[in-house]
Amino acid sequence: QVQLVESGGGLVQAGGSLNLSCAVSGRTFNRLSMGWFRQAPGKEREFVAAVAWSGFGTYYADSVKGRFTISRDNGNNTVYLLMNSLKPDDTAVYCCAAATGNYYGVRAAQRGRYDYWGQGTQVTVSS
Repeated sequence: QVQLVESGGGLVQAGGSLNLSCAVSGRTFNRLSMGWFRQAPGKEREFVAAVAWSGFGTYYADSVKGRFTISRDNGNNTVYLLMNSLKPDDTAVYCCAAATGNYYGVRAAQRGRYDYWGQGTQVTVSS
């Protein structure tokens, strides 16, 4: 059984930083593409960032490009999302997701490609 457990969310002031983690178990981690998605109240879940199997292929939503960095540690079965220069619009529940395919670019942004999802961690950015 595949499990994804997020941590690192919280309350931060605008301009601040948070580093989210997602620990994965139950599947060979270096054969999973990993993504981060977020959902704000009253809005649909949207893509944030993704990283391919090797860690060298990353892809970002335009809204976070230059501020967020996705990375993975295949030795520790963990994917990270470092979020800098946070804005109130970044407030949402952030979920990590895993896909068995090795996806790059726009394909990595498609929710339907992901097979497993975590429960999410709340990120609140105050103005």
